[in-house]
Amino acid sequence: MVHLLPFEEPIAELDKKIEELEALQGKFDINNEIEIIRKRRNQLLKELYNSLTLKERVQIARHPDRPHTDFYIEQLIENFTKLSGDRLFKEDEAIIAGIGKFSGIPVAVIGHQKGETTKDNLRYNFGMARPEGYRKTQRIMSLAEKFRLPVINFIDTPGAYPGPDAEERGQAEAIAMNLYKMSSLKTPIISIITGEGGSGGALALAVADRIAMLSYSIYGVISPEGCSSILWRSADHAEQAARAMKITAKDLLQFGIIDEIIDEPPGGAHRDKLQTAENIAAFIKKSLKELKSLKSDKVVKARYVKLRKIGSDLL
Repeated sequence: MVHLLPFEEPIAELDKKIEELEALQGKFDINNEIEIIRKRRNQLLKELYNSLTLKERVQIARHPDRPHTDFYIEQLIENFTKLSGDRLFKEDEAIIAGIGKFSGIPVAVIGHQKGETTKDNLRYNFGMARPEGYRKTQRIMSLAEKFRLPVINFIDTPGAYPGPDAEERGQAEAIAMNLYKMSSLKTPIISIITGEGGSGGALALAVADRIAMLSYSIYGVISPEGCSSILWRSADHAEQAARAMKITAKDLLQFGIIDEIIDEPPGGAHRDKLQTAENIAAFIKKSLKELKSLKSDKVVKARYVKLRKIGSDLL
């Protein structure tokens, strides 16, 4: 069963009615009635998702059933071999990293990982990486550069973990080194924001040659609640903060921060995970085709020009 968000209650009522009628199908010929209700339900779902408030968009980006990095790896990456540890401290399960093949092309894959249950979320620290997680990504990216493997990043995190232990081990330095590493990496980088792109924890995987967002994902310098807490000393103004920060895919495409919006199926990625994976695959294929002909020095130069250009059209 799909976890329903508050604004989706009308859908729940129709789903229940369809389920009740389907239970009676063996006794009565009610196929037409079921089809009528199903069409009404699909139309209502489309209408709801075409008129979302910003608060509702944030809820969708954080939806507990939204597909995570491990799902996309399973669907898109052949012969994936997971690589663990940063060779300095320990393994951080908030980030999955390894090598495999995408459509027959050898690639390195890195992504934030969230869980579907409370137990899993505690294991993955709700997708919030510690310094060792980001140092692991540096190790994998160095490996990718050595063997000329394109890097594919899946971003879905509220932000880097802000706990005392992470700060003690150099969280800010680890993220800064990621930015430095990616800015000069001599192999193509493709990043996709699949859910919540929060703060430096997301930016640490987003210095890329091609950046896309799923249509209901969000991306910002801080979470709406965090911004509200700083400015108003309360999280009650989160929607106002989100509006000011311009965190939707449409806003970020307009600003030139991302290159493309990847469409989600009606009702969001969690309602049709396989179709979402196919849409992401199409973006990756197109991006690899555009980037594979560039020599390593030209990849770095083009990335530099791309990054320096962000926001220039708005001046």
